[in-house]
Amino acid sequence: MMNPQTIKMFRLQTLNSLNNTAMELSNKDKVVALLNSFNTGDQTPISYINPEKYIQHNLSVADGLQGFGEIMHHAPPQGFKANVIRAFEDGDYVFTHTEYDFFGPKAGFDVFRFEDGQIVEHWDNLLEVQKPNPSGHTQFDGTTALSDTDKTESNKTKVREFIEKVLLNHEMDKLTTYINPTNYVQHNPAVADGLDGFGAAMKYFAENGLVMEYHKLHKVLGQGNFVLTLSEGKFGKGEHTAFYDLFRLENGQIVEHWDIISPIPPKSTWKNENGKF
Repeated sequence: MMNPQTIKMFRLQTLNSLNNTAMELSNKDKVVALLNSFNTGDQTPISYINPEKYIQHNLSVADGLQGFGEIMHHAPPQGFKANVIRAFEDGDYVFTHTEYDFFGPKAGFDVFRFEDGQIVEHWDNLLEVQKPNPSGHTQFDGTTALSDTDKTESNKTKVREFIEKVLLNHEMDKLTTYINPTNYVQHNPAVADGLDGFGAAMKYFAENGLVMEYHKLHKVLGQGNFVLTLSEGKFGKGEHTAFYDLFRLENGQIVEHWDIISPIPPKSTWKNENGKF
């Protein structure tokens, strides 16, 4: 648990705590260690956060180590737990897919930006753990193996085009250009596998006066066969919403999809001024 005195200590000792062992870690290793520290209580990974510059985009948390410390201070008696299912690195960014016990069971995507080996910025999207979807898939299961690292940029381009052409511009005739029509595994809690599952979900929304509208694509991050996108739009009855979508690709097509769709709270409730994206 962190208090102001502990935070001050880390401000003074961060450079010393980044010893040779820590410096040898990849940025991805540092993020996984930080998240795993929820389980162990080890405070060493806190030194991977820049003590003077930590820009927070979780709108329920204040900026800086102080905000991080406040969250830890309010942890329940059993603490928080984190099980990192998938972790990837793209330049200065690391993104993770994690099963949390964080004020209850949650699925989470986190994005961390690094400068000079330290975390300086963080985005996330969280959703309560749901029951398996109509095809029996959970928010966490499915492929985890990284491959096709030589195709990172082409896969990112494919996913960017899918978001822009199909979800933003509604060019539905291009759907099978980007999604494999015979092999598409869906992990959205409410949607079944395949294009039939996607179509059934869209029909249900239309018949019940609900919307799923993508208005702006903010980030595309990827490594090998996995690509994460951060988008903004409206969902359900028109709530201002953050869409985090993780795609797995094979042979230039999307074959698996996980997502977290979460409302963006009104600005009057924000604990920082950085915005969701």
